[in-house]
Amino acid sequence: MIGVTKLLCGKVTPSDVLRYGRRSESSPSHLLQFTHDKKPVVVWNSTKACNLRCIHCYYTARAQPDPDELTTAEAKAMIGDLADFGAPVLLFSGGEPLLRDDLFELGAYAVQRGLRAVISTNGTLIDPEVAGRIKEAGFSYVGISVDGIGATNDRFRGERGAFDAALRGIRACTEVGVRTGLRLTLNRHNYEDLSAILDLLEVENIRRACFYHLVYAGRGVRIQEDDLSLEESRAAVDLIFDRTEDFASRGVDIEILTVDNHADGPHLLRRVQERQPTRSDDVLQLLRWNGGNSTGIGIGAVDHRGNVHPDQFWQHYAFGNVRERPFSRIWTDISDPLMAGLKDRKALLKGRCADCQYLDICNGNFRVRAEAVHDDVWADDPACYLTDEEIGLDGA
Repeated sequence: MIGVTKLLCGKVTPSDVLRYGRRSESSPSHLLQFTHDKKPVVVWNSTKACNLRCIHCYYTARAQPDPDELTTAEAKAMIGDLADFGAPVLLFSGGEPLLRDDLFELGAYAVQRGLRAVISTNGTLIDPEVAGRIKEAGFSYVGISVDGIGATNDRFRGERGAFDAALRGIRACTEVGVRTGLRLTLNRHNYEDLSAILDLLEVENIRRACFYHLVYAGRGVRIQEDDLSLEESRAAVDLIFDRTEDFASRGVDIEILTVDNHADGPHLLRRVQERQPTRSDDVLQLLRWNGGNSTGIGIGAVDHRGNVHPDQFWQHYAFGNVRERPFSRIWTDISDPLMAGLKDRKALLKGRCADCQYLDICNGNFRVRAEAVHDDVWADDPACYLTDEEIGLDGA
């Protein structure tokens, strides 16, 4: 995750981070990406059920829940362990987490145990009553997916009216004072809508937006050919950077982040070096603290059955199950070669990633994308849009 507004517009400085000792248990949420202990933010895919049929769904969600989903008691045991372990955030995802009858009970329990509880949702089930229950449970943030304007979003999500319903969800959460943001996964289906989405943020007074690059997992594998070209990815990121600076210059309070392609970090750094050279050392330091891709380190995932994965996109590989062993023990057990490799991967990387001058701020980008294309976890990430010359390859 690249905090574009923080880094590009100077909203966070190294001294801000150092004030909290760079420890996750003491840092506010907007500084967690710069902590040094990297206790994992945990994504819990709490249910397989979803009311939509998104063509990019990494979880291959379906209409009905799996009968083997974690029970309320099992979920509370997992949450208690996460709290004791020091995980700073539990993200309730799915499927559609609002289809779990015990969501609000579990959210409140997570908050009671000291976790920051957040929701990732398609937003279509949120009305004023649901928004009130979200607030009452203590969820600190709701991320609502909108993958294009109007019919673009509806085609992508397989449901007519999904765009309007998601906007109603955003408005309902905002009305009751729940911090709410927009999430969008960049791809060929919505590439042309990006500028309009950025306009929408200002029109709808949406204060946060995360722009995700496509990860080739779940149903996303089937639409890999619909990913942006490298040139289009770069152009999309440049537009996001341009509009972020425009928001800041006009005093429009919108936080912009990009997610799931850590080439965005070096690309942002190069922009700062060219246009704001006096800030380049600070931005470089912050990117080093951010550490690049954090799969198996600062982010982990638990599926609806309790299986523990390197991140939410790696559903085909599990390290263990929380019904049998606590997450804290599974996450710290490096007897599994993949877990050990992800935690200390630099010597294992191959190709362009191995020789890149930005390896310390990218950390090899997304391994699951490399595996999907090259059938090799340690090969270079095919979604890196930086040129050989930019990453400092010999002879470039």
